[in-house]
Amino acid sequence: MTSATASADLGLDGALERWSRGWRAPLIAAVLTLIAGLPGLLAMPPLDRDESRFAQATAQMLEQDDYVVIRFQDQPRFKKPVGIHWLQAASVAAFSDPEARDIWAYRLPSLLGAMLAAAACAWGARAFFGGPASLMAGAILGSSFLLSTEAFIAKTDAVLCGTTTLALACLARMYADARRPDVWDGPQTGRAVRLAFWLAVSAATLVKGPIGPMVVGLTAISLSIWDRKARWLRDLGWGWGLIILVAVVGPWAWAVTVATDGAFWRAAIVGDMASKLAGGQESHGAPPGYHAIAAILQFFPATLVLPAALAVGWRERNEPGVRFALCWLIPSWLVFELTPTKLSHYALPCYGALAWLAAHALTRTIGSGARWTGLALQALVGLLLAGGAAYLMSTYGDPSDLPAAILTGLLLAAAGVSGAYMMFRGQPRRALAIALPLGLLGHAALVGLLAPRLEPLLLSERVEAVLAKSRLLPRQGIAPGPVAVAGYAEPSLVFGVGTTTDLGGAQDAADALADNRAAVVESREQPAFQAALKELRLKPRQIGIVNGLDYSNGDKMTLTIYAPPLPASVPETAP
Repeated sequence: MTSATASADLGLDGALERWSRGWRAPLIAAVLTLIAGLPGLLAMPPLDRDESRFAQATAQMLEQDDYVVIRFQDQPRFKKPVGIHWLQAASVAAFSDPEARDIWAYRLPSLLGAMLAAAACAWGARAFFGGPASLMAGAILGSSFLLSTEAFIAKTDAVLCGTTTLALACLARMYADARRPDVWDGPQTGRAVRLAFWLAVSAATLVKGPIGPMVVGLTAISLSIWDRKARWLRDLGWGWGLIILVAVVGPWAWAVTVATDGAFWRAAIVGDMASKLAGGQESHGAPPGYHAIAAILQFFPATLVLPAALAVGWRERNEPGVRFALCWLIPSWLVFELTPTKLSHYALPCYGALAWLAAHALTRTIGSGARWTGLALQALVGLLLAGGAAYLMSTYGDPSDLPAAILTGLLLAAAGVSGAYMMFRGQPRRALAIALPLGLLGHAALVGLLAPRLEPLLLSERVEAVLAKSRLLPRQGIAPGPVAVAGYAEPSLVFGVGTTTDLGGAQDAADALADNRAAVVESREQPAFQAALKELRLKPRQIGIVNGLDYSNGDKMTLTIYAPPLPASVPETAP
């Protein structure tokens, strides 16, 4: 190592020490997460299918003033508890209104949940690993592709990650006190930390049912078995803590049981949870190992330190902080791997443990095997992501999208290659310091510049724009509703066009035009639609055609938008 390199490393270490004092580390981690998630929150249109289902159900709560029973149009949505809908409803009521259909307002709770996850990750890590490692842990989690993506999607997962990570950070503080009360520079954990623990567990339960408590419970049980002692768990405040849990979850649980005559629980437990445990629900099955492979991509731009994280986890497994991270990571990860239904975000509540191990590894000497594996994976992922940006541009873009695609690809490739090069130089902390901001900017360019410009993927947004331009959206108060749609039923269109959107067939579209309402018809429904028009003796006006790909199922779509015929006394003007 040259003297210049050594001096640079000392400067970086000094900066880490200064910026991790007190509450700086959690605050910086939260701000980085805000920067990572904000571009997508503002720029991305409503996504299919889960985000738009959640947002539409929340909009209906506000429209119908029913905050107990969750519905999507006229169908009950009995899959998840109500917590995320209450948070979204509060956000929309504070910053927007349901008529506006501003998706960013529905996404704010997810962004705040992701910020909480990164801040809690840093705060909990300090109990074992010290200030610099705590700052790195929070920054790694907050800038990871998985969390920074979930941060702008209006569904449960970022909030679940935030509440679960906070609960585990509180548990870690109590565990550190019980094991080695002198390893951190804060006061002994008191009632405030235990109160935060129970509030976090309660919120996680109200957001996504048993997942959060499962991760926390498996961590505590595994620690107790490994240590062969569980006396420290008696200080959690079980009596008043369980009262808080019941007080938070109980009123809604009772209300929804009465309102649905128990149907919510039958659908949620038997119809949703049991089907996921029995097989790959909705074609989302995958073999064990899926989440491990996905983590290589989703942990980027900190992929370079993943092998070192696993190595330090094994090598220092008897250290209290490492042991806690392993008990947080391994049991729950195995549950997610063994569950037949898999989506890439399922393991997100475990990513905080990975961030702890990665940050701790950066304070240790990284062996050659972990270093070479990490740099190879970092370069590979960066180049793959850059190639993905090029593919999106070539397949769905046009020449005007080229600057955004080039910027995205260059930033992602630079995050991979520069991080790999600095690892090759034997400077892992500098590798992270360079790769992390480049990866964060690359992600921002992808979701804030490139993806929102790929018009063939934005079918619902484009249909809504055609209807709005012709003043046929029911919420504009000019044309009657609902709009009828034949052959295309994505939730994003319902969210954009309105709750009462009629998702039917060709005959329903023709009847809508006869009732002086607009209609949208996919090309596969055209023969039946034309036959229905002929029978009704209608000659509607074609006001637009939208071609593209329904990325939810991979089907190519051609959507034709029709306006009702003009009255005979009104001459039709040229567009």
